[in-house]
Amino acid sequence: MGIAPKHRQKDIINAKLRNNGVRSSVLILFYEKAGEIYLVFIRRPNHSGVHSGQISFPGGRWEKTDKSLYHTALREAREEVGIFPEKVRYKGKLSDLYIPPSNFLVSPFVGIYKGACTFEPDPAEVAAIVEIPFSFFLAPGSLTRVDITVRGTELISTPAFVYAENIIWGATAMILNELIVLWENVMCEI
Repeated sequence: MGIAPKHRQKDIINAKLRNNGVRSSVLILFYEKAGEIYLVFIRRPNHSGVHSGQISFPGGRWEKTDKSLYHTALREAREEVGIFPEKVRYKGKLSDLYIPPSNFLVSPFVGIYKGACTFEPDPAEVAAIVEIPFSFFLAPGSLTRVDITVRGTELISTPAFVYAENIIWGATAMILNELIVLWENVMCEI
């Protein structure tokens, strides 16, 4: 199943659009909780923006004071969910992904949190912290198709991961899918 919503597939790979995208990054943060490995997501607040109420990884726009896009991901994760960047061990980078509705070119970075992980969300940027066991994403059938309403009126059918009442679709689902494919290929070789 292709992960990109059908109405966005051409725009995502359009080189001209990608090259003009606003540089940004997200942090895919692995951590241990109750003997299991988790990933942290945020639910964006409801507002008039294109990603209103959506679930995403912590992250945001690159700023001139950031040493690199990886440092952008760490800074944004600190601001949004209250982690300590010095406790994150860098594990790698996934493919850049262009997001047409917001014109962002996102660089996803993977990190592992050392020690107990507690979150303090910034209420201006985060409506809720969403913690999901990584094993959920590896289970058969975790990726499904859902009908959702975007921009208040447009109904689309799209691939998504649905955990409890949390629907993860669009760019976040595409990033997750790449992570899962890499994980399965690495684990199969071990």
